[in-house]
Amino acid sequence: MSQDQLKYDITKDDLAEFKPNEAMFVSLGETMIRDTPVDMQRLEMTREVYISLAGSELTLTVMLSRLGVPSAYVTRVPDNPYGWLLRDTARSQGVITDHFVWAPKSELMGRLLYELGRTPRKSVAHYQRMYSAASKLDEGMVDWEKALKSCKLLHTSGISFGLAYHSNYKKNHILNAFSEAIQLKPADCLVGMDFNYRASLWKKDQCRSILTPLISDHIDILITTIEDMAQIYDLGCGKYSVDEINNGDIGDLSDSDLKSLMTNLGEMFKTRVVALTIRYPDTFEQHRWETAVMNDGGGFFRSPAVKPIVLLDRLGGGDTWNGGFYYGLITEGIGMEGLEKGVLVGDAATRLKQTQMFDLPIVTKSEIQSLMKEDVKGGGKRVSR
Repeated sequence: MSQDQLKYDITKDDLAEFKPNEAMFVSLGETMIRDTPVDMQRLEMTREVYISLAGSELTLTVMLSRLGVPSAYVTRVPDNPYGWLLRDTARSQGVITDHFVWAPKSELMGRLLYELGRTPRKSVAHYQRMYSAASKLDEGMVDWEKALKSCKLLHTSGISFGLAYHSNYKKNHILNAFSEAIQLKPADCLVGMDFNYRASLWKKDQCRSILTPLISDHIDILITTIEDMAQIYDLGCGKYSVDEINNGDIGDLSDSDLKSLMTNLGEMFKTRVVALTIRYPDTFEQHRWETAVMNDGGGFFRSPAVKPIVLLDRLGGGDTWNGGFYYGLITEGIGMEGLEKGVLVGDAATRLKQTQMFDLPIVTKSEIQSLMKEDVKGGGKRVSR
């Protein structure tokens, strides 16, 4: 087992010079109301649901905020109790909500109907995101110069740009808002994106037509999966062909397999950093997890070991990893130190989060630090008192 986990003490205050009310991380996107049957019934049979919040960008922002990074979330929400729920929940996790755009109370908030599976029955997710308030976040609605004044990293997800196609809009509102933000960001502010293809929102050719030039022209840090790159760009991963990847026939991955794909992506998109999150779903309840990252200087770092997770809820797992990874880059830069720290913190954070219900990562720095140490030294079976 690698000793790298012991190299970083994330319990220290390594961001003391930044003002807590000035965001050094900013994300924009959509948050949905998530309905999950309380009684584990099928969605069509339940009469009681637990309401929570779901969405890639919020989950990531909450993780960074809990790690001590002053973070802001930008979205458009209806001025009604669901919008207030989002605002209040984000604030409770330290997230800056000053740049929310408030829509009329009669507008819709996106919704995720989610039914938890059990082996061999898969989980089922249904989107209700057409015409949502967030899908109409547009240029001219946000004071980006103010929102990004101290920003070191601006982030969004590819999911957000599919909303326009999902709603059959004539223009891509969120794309306009994000493009405006890019134009007004500080010169030293990096731009990150999680590719996050969702076939229920848009077709593959629509996704390619929007995200290819956007990533090539503006994205410094690309986070994606082997599966998305095979599906959207017909890219294999070393010895594994596109057909094998699409059929789920991925076995052991060598460093050269991963470097091959990440080199291709870096050259194709001209990004400064490429990150791959890799999930091996053995059963519904038992997954294995690892990640790999590479920068444009050839620096490469991979999880020291593939680690098992006994799942309670996988939603938000990738986004939680993104938050931990960004923490490494924000505190150490995009050289090898940042890549290593980001992978180690991200891996520990997501493994902890996926043992919890619902999307938001209620994980502490000390828990992450303890898990990183346990991975090296063993132990971790006693009750924490």
